[in-house]
Amino acid sequence: MTRVIVHATVTVDGFLAEPDGGLDWMFGRPSSPDDDAVVAKVLDRIGAVVGGANKTQTIEDGEIPYGGTIMAPVFLMTHSAHDPIERDGIKYTFVVEDIAQAVELSKQAAGDKWVSLLGGSISRQCLLLGLVDELHLDIAPVLLGKGISLFAGLGQRIELERIETSAFASESHHRYRVLR
Repeated sequence: MTRVIVHATVTVDGFLAEPDGGLDWMFGRPSSPDDDAVVAKVLDRIGAVVGGANKTQTIEDGEIPYGGTIMAPVFLMTHSAHDPIERDGIKYTFVVEDIAQAVELSKQAAGDKWVSLLGGSISRQCLLLGLVDELHLDIAPVLLGKGISLFAGLGQRIELERIETSAFASESHHRYRVLR
């Protein structure tokens, strides 16, 4: 069954990135095979990705979801039409301002695998529309103090049910079902 998930690595204070979008805080931490196995399990189940397009609607180094480790179609939200792009065997389809359509297209593409939502804005929009089935949060032991938040501005209470938690060398891993 296709599930729509918010999959993110965040800091303890809930940030996805530094104010300038930097992700350096995410790397260079000790890891264990157990941490890697939790993340690999999620990555193996992802069949499509929904994210936001950059202003130039190109796919540049550093903008490829999951660093290109997932060979799944990507649906990018945009404000203006753009032809699909294929890069390194991954097809990027641009969807103009209709997040529900992007999620529906990604579900069709994913088949029985999961759809991963990337980014705070995309995740919040989908949560508010009732399109999210689960949250998969990998929490790194760092406080940034400021940055780009995953849930700030959601403006609505959403109840969750804990499905699974684990903690190893570098992160704690949390999986929640969104209650409707």
